[in-house]
Amino acid sequence: MSRFDRVVVVDWSANATPKLGADSIWIGRAGAGSGPPQNIATRLESMEALRTEIAAVLQAGQRMLIAFDIGFGFPRGFAGHLTGQRDALAVWDWLAARITDDARNGNNRFEVAAEINRQFPGIGPFWGRPNGRDLPDLPAKGSLREGHGLAELRATEALCSGAHPMWKLYTTGSVGSQSLLGQAHLAALRHEFGDALSVWPMEGAEAPIVLAETYLSLIDPAVRLAQGYPCKDAAQVDLLALAFNRADMGQLTAAPAPLDVLREEGWILGAGHGAHLLAMLEQATLTPPRLRNDCFAMPQGVDWVPVDTALERLRDALHPLTGAEDVTVRQAGGRVLAQDLVARRANPPAANSAVDGYGFMQGALQRDGPYTLPLVAGRAAAGQPFGGAVPHGHAIRILTGAILPEGVDTVVLEEDCASDGARVAFDGPIKPRINTRKAGEDVGAGASFLPKGRVLTPADLALASALGVGHVPVHRRLRVGVLSTGDELLADPDATAQPHQIFDANRPMLLEIARKWGHVPVDLGHIPDDPARIATGLDEGARDCDVILTSGGASAGDEDHVSRLLREAGTLSSWRIALKPGRPLALALWQGVPVLGLPGNPVAAFVCTLIFGRPALSLMAGCGWQSPQGFMVEAAFTKSKKPGRREYLRARLDVAGRVEVFASEGSGRISGLSWAEGLVELPDEAASIRPGALVRYIPFTSFGL
Repeated sequence: MSRFDRVVVVDWSANATPKLGADSIWIGRAGAGSGPPQNIATRLESMEALRTEIAAVLQAGQRMLIAFDIGFGFPRGFAGHLTGQRDALAVWDWLAARITDDARNGNNRFEVAAEINRQFPGIGPFWGRPNGRDLPDLPAKGSLREGHGLAELRATEALCSGAHPMWKLYTTGSVGSQSLLGQAHLAALRHEFGDALSVWPMEGAEAPIVLAETYLSLIDPAVRLAQGYPCKDAAQVDLLALAFNRADMGQLTAAPAPLDVLREEGWILGAGHGAHLLAMLEQATLTPPRLRNDCFAMPQGVDWVPVDTALERLRDALHPLTGAEDVTVRQAGGRVLAQDLVARRANPPAANSAVDGYGFMQGALQRDGPYTLPLVAGRAAAGQPFGGAVPHGHAIRILTGAILPEGVDTVVLEEDCASDGARVAFDGPIKPRINTRKAGEDVGAGASFLPKGRVLTPADLALASALGVGHVPVHRRLRVGVLSTGDELLADPDATAQPHQIFDANRPMLLEIARKWGHVPVDLGHIPDDPARIATGLDEGARDCDVILTSGGASAGDEDHVSRLLREAGTLSSWRIALKPGRPLALALWQGVPVLGLPGNPVAAFVCTLIFGRPALSLMAGCGWQSPQGFMVEAAFTKSKKPGRREYLRARLDVAGRVEVFASEGSGRISGLSWAEGLVELPDEAASIRPGALVRYIPFTSFGL
């Protein structure tokens, strides 16, 4: 069985009334056209949804596997005795002629089961019925059966722990009821789509649409760990669809049993291959290794660290920290690709017309023009291809986006033509293939079109969708914890501040920065200068986050408990960065989780976060090292700078396009952050800036803000 573009897994239901939620119909999808699990209340609605999806897949020229959690066959001897044919599909047709199932799930499955029992010796094989149903041929309990001569389980069910027998019709695990109803519906589906649909393993599996039986409990270990689903059923169909989409179908379908057994009993896709399916799911959630304990260590003797050296050391120390997961294209905006994306189909998928006009074979034109060509009946339109071939020397009405019919390689613009409905006339000369688009002229099928590490934009989502990619592997979002420390801080902005207290400005600022950068911000709160409570806060951050940002306490003073704790209980490298504002930068590991200890001053914390946090977090999130793009512009200010430190000034462009800086360089002037639209970067060396001199201006947008 070759690979499928789309995989659908259906958790079927034998409910007698419409129902949503647990123990109802759930449909999971992976590959092209995937999305969150779908819950449908009735069997007729679910079959109509599948019919629509099958038609769309066939129209797109794709392949789809639909795996149902019902039995496709019964134990050996059943089909031959009931229908005279040792073929499970003959039972499907027998049931389709007798099962009734209305729009409100009302059905006659118990009556049909009783009719079947009357055709077998003894009592049974089916059993189980609601109280009060007068069906003497259908025993209420399995222990009341005898003499029917059939096995309890099929060969395939012996490979599936906990599988219920096909004869059970009532209460938990009523596989028989689900199968009687399901097989009747699938028989209608099979006849409706003809050769475009096949049933594995009774028929070949290379048709565009393949139906197969499966068993949701094959991936129970992964389901038990799954989070974020409304119920177990939703997790089962979603994860099993993903596993099948990634699995080696050749391995799953390689000669599972003798052909006569397969034709009569069927087979569960994945039976005996649970480990392989679980491995496919583990591939989607691999977690990279943690950072080395000495990753932030500076060489001995290094005191003041230049900005470029610090950035280089930081880049060398880090690697992506988040594993991958599959999401739908609709959910992928702003996410980071974990793998290169490969086109499932070409864009455009077939040669088509770029304009409204008339199409023909250019080689049929014998002179320079003007030309008159007879028109064939019908037309070609987008989504409505012309079914035949256009004879040599004839033309056809064709609309923008329509696939070029056989016999057409050139299109003349409608405005350049005259037509009476039977003929079309136009002038020449006509170049071959004008006003047409080649198949794959944008992107070819199988081509890699977006690289891993890319942050997906709205335009990327359009491209992926056009190329048949409905499910994309992305890095899990980086969870960034933000912790503020200090006795002087008030966390509640509505509190009454004493003269010695200030409101916590850093935490809301840093949480919003993390959110703007596409990470998951985790508020670790504010903690006073209490080492034990700070340690508890760091423990919480290490448990819930991939990286922790702290502000305050990162220097070497009496109340700098963050740096002391990181030194004593973690792995600390306190970097004294040669920049202004914000010299101290504590880089450490706490229980293996990286910690960036930022200065407590909001301006310094902001600048250090942009200069160091932006590239560091980007790299850990899987999208590579993000260096900001700066521009050389004329200065509208005067500044004399001493050598030894790189300086960043809060700045913005004036109406003349020159860069002006905030009136004060004081790092306590938080209003300058709100006033500014970027930073002016002054070099490590001494500098004397006068109006008109060129300086490097980095807008906040270059930092992703």
